[in-house]
Amino acid sequence: QVQLVESGGGLVQPGGSLKLSCAASGRTFSTYAMGWFRQAPGKEREFVAAISWRPGITVYADSVKGRFTISRDNTKNTVYLQMNSLKPEDTAVYSCAARLSSVSRSYWDYNYWGQGTQVTVSS
Repeated sequence: QVQLVESGGGLVQPGGSLKLSCAASGRTFSTYAMGWFRQAPGKEREFVAAISWRPGITVYADSVKGRFTISRDNTKNTVYLQMNSLKPEDTAVYSCAARLSSVSRSYWDYNYWGQGTQVTVSS
C-alpha cells in the first residue's frame, strides 16, 4: 500500500511559479513510477507528467512541456512538480499517483492516488 499526500498548491498570478510536492508513505516508494494529473471544473482528468521509479525517464503533456519539471527524491519519499510560466488554463486540482511499473500517461494505469491540491492561476 502507498498513501500519497500533495501540498504546495495555491493562488498565483499568470507567469508565476509554484512547486507541488507529493509525499508518499511506504518503504517501497522507490520502486513506483509516479505521475501528476490535473482536473479542471467541467473537464476530464488529464495527464501532466510522470517519472520512472529510477530517475531518468520523464514524460510530459505537450501543454506543459518546457514549463513544468517533474522530479523525485527517493530518500525523502517525495515527488515534485515545479511549475513555471503558469497560465490561467493551468488552473485545476492537481493529484499525484503511483503505479508499480513503468511510466504511463493513462490514469487507468495508476493504482494509488492522493487527494489533490488546488492550483489557481489568476490576476
